[in-house]
Amino acid sequence: MPKITTSVFVATLLALGANSAPAHAQQARSFVSGLGNDGNAPNCTRTAPCRTFQVAHNNTLAAGEITVLDPGSYGSLIITKNISIINDGVGEAGALVSGGGTGIAINAGPNDRVSLRGLTIKGIGFGGGNGIVFNSGRFLSIENCAIRNLTGNAQSATIGHGVIFTPNSASEFAMSHTVVTDNDGHGIAVVPVDNNIDDIKVVFNRVEAYKNNAHGIVFAMDTSNSILHVAVESSVSAFNGASGFDATASNVNLIKVLMNITRSVSAGNQTGVSSGPGGVVMIGQSNITGNINTWTGPIESYGDNYVRLNGDNDPAAPGGITTKK
Repeated sequence: MPKITTSVFVATLLALGANSAPAHAQQARSFVSGLGNDGNAPNCTRTAPCRTFQVAHNNTLAAGEITVLDPGSYGSLIITKNISIINDGVGEAGALVSGGGTGIAINAGPNDRVSLRGLTIKGIGFGGGNGIVFNSGRFLSIENCAIRNLTGNAQSATIGHGVIFTPNSASEFAMSHTVVTDNDGHGIAVVPVDNNIDDIKVVFNRVEAYKNNAHGIVFAMDTSNSILHVAVESSVSAFNGASGFDATASNVNLIKVLMNITRSVSAGNQTGVSSGPGGVVMIGQSNITGNINTWTGPIESYGDNYVRLNGDNDPAAPGGITTKK
């Protein structure tokens, strides 16, 4: 947010001394409402809320929280600090995306933690865009959200995705009770950049990816020294144009992506579960059914999966059966 500060103004503030409180201090908790007004900033209070996420964010202290008071479209947002954005059941609240933009972009510091809860990010065409893009930060939590209908275009393969997690430093990503559907690209793509960063850890619980034109859920690494550790529990990836779950890396000589899937479903995809060079998938207690191809390896099965009615006659897992430990 543009900010004009003259030297005279600064000198005046200093002259007031430590006993004088600033006229407009940022808050630890800010509020937004569909009936709010950004003119209420910098004090987005419960009784005088702001209208957009961005203005509320810019006027909330680091480690603070933005609370949604009622349904509404609150505009796109760039997050640059440790913050939480919370909608605990007031109705649909979030952002509409078009013009190649991003609903929520996270460009936070290396120790910042960001939490998003109860939000809806929806594409409306007109140039497409991406839903949630994590570029930097220490930790991202997404709960009870819906991300859908993000479209791409013929000129760019970088838009049209639901969630993109591309950290450039040591980071963790947790997602739960969230639906990502009807996107032109990937539903969820976890692709750390090549920065020789520390290991990246991801946990999904009750995540659903439907009708995305590329992979439903994909984890990929490049040739960095990092390893991507992934645990997927009680999740569904179905009716996607490529794989339901995919793990791959560009380095064919080293394992870079380790994905463990349990009690999950991959159904009606081009391929149920896949891994490329440098990726290994371990899967147990899961349902792989109705896909054109069951799986492509290396895939290690715990031997307790339900594998039926796939178009390639349900072959054994390419990596064989491992024993639970």
